[in-house]
Amino acid sequence: MTESTHSHSSGHDWATYYQAVEGRPPRETLLKALTNFDAEPLLDRPRFAVDLGCGDGRDTVELLRRNWRVLAVDGEQKAFDRLLDRPDLQRDLLQTQLMRFENLALPSGIDLINASFCLPFCLPTAFPKLWETIVASLNPCGRFCGQLFGDRDSWAIYPNRTHHTRQQVEALLQPFETEWLEEEEHPGVTAIGEQKHWHIFHVVARERG
Repeated sequence: MTESTHSHSSGHDWATYYQAVEGRPPRETLLKALTNFDAEPLLDRPRFAVDLGCGDGRDTVELLRRNWRVLAVDGEQKAFDRLLDRPDLQRDLLQTQLMRFENLALPSGIDLINASFCLPFCLPTAFPKLWETIVASLNPCGRFCGQLFGDRDSWAIYPNRTHHTRQQVEALLQPFETEWLEEEEHPGVTAIGEQKHWHIFHVVARERG
């Protein structure tokens, strides 16, 4: 994953960010999780995914293309304005919910929770409850995929960001069988061209049944 694909500016300039990443493909973590689902027996129903921090829908669109039922969640109305305006959006299996992480409530029976580059934007005081909600909402053998930011990331100085050490990430993943965990650290730039030191954990994990 290159630096230019990475996430939002420290100033939360979402409109500029959405414009910068327009048309980009689904995240590698999502594609790896979907490949793992494809290796399992088919169900007699559409699988159900929640796309947290869905943004303009780069992952939501891929899930819908594969006939998943999707609940797209974001805290910014601008995200849904862009998502619902996409010409490649298949709406039949889509629901949307405007909700911030600090107030997140999810239905049960979720097969996949996808959180691409969004969980670090949860307030540190609210993160334990957010993670508890994610774990509790997944079906047995359901999956989580997405990113967590490391403690050496340059955004760790901001008090409204949540960052983790490698040990803390491994502790969060205790309820799961970790299928892919890649730690990435290097200098680079954000999607809108800001200089940044990246420290990221890419995760695909299957909840223990």
